[in-house]
Amino acid sequence: MAAPMELFCWAGGWGLPSVDLDSLAVLVRTYARFTGAPLKVHKITNPWRSPTGTLPALRTSHGEVISVPHKIITHLRKEKYNADYDLSARQGADTLAFMSLLEEKLLPVLIHTFWVDSKNYVEVTRKWYAEAMPFPLNFFLPGRMQRQHLERLQLLCGEHRPEDEEELEKELYQEALECLTLLAQRLGSQKFFFGDAPASLDAFVFSYLALLLQAKLPSGKLQAHLRGLPNLCAYCTHILSLYFPWDGGKARRSRPLAPRTVGRGPGMSPLPTFLPCPSAEVPPPRQTPAGPETEEEPYGRRNQILSVLAGLAAMVGYALLSGIVSIQRAAPSRTPDTRALGMAEEDEEE
Repeated sequence: MAAPMELFCWAGGWGLPSVDLDSLAVLVRTYARFTGAPLKVHKITNPWRSPTGTLPALRTSHGEVISVPHKIITHLRKEKYNADYDLSARQGADTLAFMSLLEEKLLPVLIHTFWVDSKNYVEVTRKWYAEAMPFPLNFFLPGRMQRQHLERLQLLCGEHRPEDEEELEKELYQEALECLTLLAQRLGSQKFFFGDAPASLDAFVFSYLALLLQAKLPSGKLQAHLRGLPNLCAYCTHILSLYFPWDGGKARRSRPLAPRTVGRGPGMSPLPTFLPCPSAEVPPPRQTPAGPETEEEPYGRRNQILSVLAGLAAMVGYALLSGIVSIQRAAPSRTPDTRALGMAEEDEEE
């Protein structure tokens, strides 16, 4: 029997199953019953505990490790876990078009909002990662992650971006506002973008919007515009309460779920997905401590000690290489020459 697939991703916060955009996108598109992929999810705050040292990462049933988000999705599609089998050719084309639109117009602004805007970065982003990460990773990993996101933003903007930062920010936010308005018009009054069943586009859109909607941003121009679009807000709230009722540390009361089938692909049995029944509300079941989303830590103490030792070694090495700390060898004190002492004594006797 093959081992179950394991997904390593950033832990949740702000009422979301994960605070990282890539982790959230992979988590929703795989684990949130959109495809029914059988995954053992590890939500962690130390990327060094991932098989690749980065998050998200997927360990397949054959032991292969994949760390690039779109490659994780591609692998799962090859394994017949795909929420888009029931879509028409036109709907498939719309999915690709909207995904490209989001990556081009909305992703740069999300990176700018959380990692470039100084107020948001200091008071929200860096604060969360610094509090969640273990010592001593919380001293240097948030800064490294910020530099990586800045490089990603430069690649997304390309060579033709305005050199003036204010002009660039104005242009990015204007395009993002238009993108959100277009999404609201396309969604309309539907539960999901293609009817009553979620597809990969819904997971993609949700991962972008939920992060922006849930975080308490001191500088939130785009967030204010999103909150002014009630159908998108209700859309995010519906997905969050239906598929992640326990994430974010707040238990939500939920109604019983009635199974409905979603196709997995040709020649394969359908998988159940769930929609709320019109029956009365009942208290949600107790969350057991050992579930698919719990992270076992049999060597937690040992890992903490090793992390501290590795961090101290890294800081000492950096201090030595950068010249902050230097080691000087003291010259050995020379003992007086016995011959010179002997000659001095002879001179005194004479």
